Amino acid sequence: MPTRTTRPPDSRHYSAVMPTPFGRMGIVTAAECVQEVVFLPPDHPLVAAENSLSEKTVIQLARYLNDPDAPFALPLAARGSFFRQRIWAAISAIPRGETRTYGDLAKAAQSAARAVGQACGDNPFPLVVPCHRVVAATGIGGFAHDRGGFLIDAKRWLLRHESAP
Repeated sequence: MPTRTTRPPDSRHYSAVMPTPFGRMGIVTAAECVQEVVFLPPDHPLVAAENSLSEKTVIQLARYLNDPDAPFALPLAARGSFFRQRIWAAISAIPRGETRTYGDLAKAAQSAARAVGQACGDNPFPLVVPCHRVVAATGIGGFAHDRGGFLIDAKRWLLRHESAP
């Protein structure tokens, strides 16, 4: 059986799709909350913001892409298990310009590095919850459940943007 090298088609409805230096970011909003922010490939069609929350999200993401110290103030939907919420909170506490390993976060959470990696990969709010700041002990690690292509390029760009080691 051949190995899958591409992702399945994306059928989500995006409230906005914006350009970034590394591809596109899709934004899903509903019920006055940001439901998801998604990395998309560079050839994904752009979508103009269809509501005030998606417009606000685009503006804040664009500010961050211009200035890595720009803060986020977005209503994020409650997502994930208690464990994942703890990991995402720990990721959010990593200062700009610094990284932590999956093992560092696992030790602090009294868990396994693999579980931390899964939580990172399932982060519904990348950039807002800066999972790109989590790396492997031996290198950059994966990103959004991927080990190559535009997602790893995005992680490298984000770490350079933030002047991380």
